[in-house]
Amino acid sequence: MAVFRGDPCGIICLIITYVSLFYADYVVIRHLMIPSMSNTLWGAFNAVIFNTILFLASVSHLRAVLSDPGIVQLPSTGLDFSDLHAGKTMPNLKDGWSVCMKCEAYRPPRAHHCRICRRCVKKMDHHCPWINNCVGELNQKYFVQFLFYIGLSSVYATTLVIATWIVDPGIGDKHSRLTTRLISTKLHTKHP
Repeated sequence: MAVFRGDPCGIICLIITYVSLFYADYVVIRHLMIPSMSNTLWGAFNAVIFNTILFLASVSHLRAVLSDPGIVQLPSTGLDFSDLHAGKTMPNLKDGWSVCMKCEAYRPPRAHHCRICRRCVKKMDHHCPWINNCVGELNQKYFVQFLFYIGLSSVYATTLVIATWIVDPGIGDKHSRLTTRLISTKLHTKHP
C-alpha cells in the first residue's frame, strides 16, 4: 500500500534529498571525472559505478517513502472506549497489546502512535522527515539500504578525489579549488 504524507516539512526534505543526489552526481562527474578521467576506461568504469550507487540510493529511498511502514489497521466497527476516557482502569490485554487513546484502537506490542502520521505504527523507530514517512516494521529495510548507499556514495566520491590527487596532483589546477569546495559541500550536506 503506497503511502504519501502532505506534511510540508517532509515534502521539503524529499526535494532536498533528490536535489542533493543530483548535485552529488553533477559534481563528481562534471568536476572530478571529466577533467581528470574523461579519456580513460577507468573514468567510464567509475562513472558507471558511482551512478549505480546513486540509482540504488534513489530506489531504496523511494521505496522507503512509498511503503507502508506497518500502520495498525483501525477496526471496521467503532469500539467503546468511554470507560478509558473517564479514567477507569484499562482492561487486561493479552500478549502485550495496549489501547491507543488517540486512534481509539487496540495496538500490538511495540507499536507506537506517530503524531505526524496520526496513526499507530508497528515497531515504529521514528518519523523521518527525509522520507516523509515513519520508519517501521515494513519499510525499515529500505531506509537502512538508503543510508548504506548514501554512505557508500560518500566514501566512493572521497576515494575518487584522493585517488585523483595521488595519481596526478597537478591535474586540473584551475578546477582543484572548485572541486575541493564542491566535493566537501556535497559530503557535508548530503546525509539525512
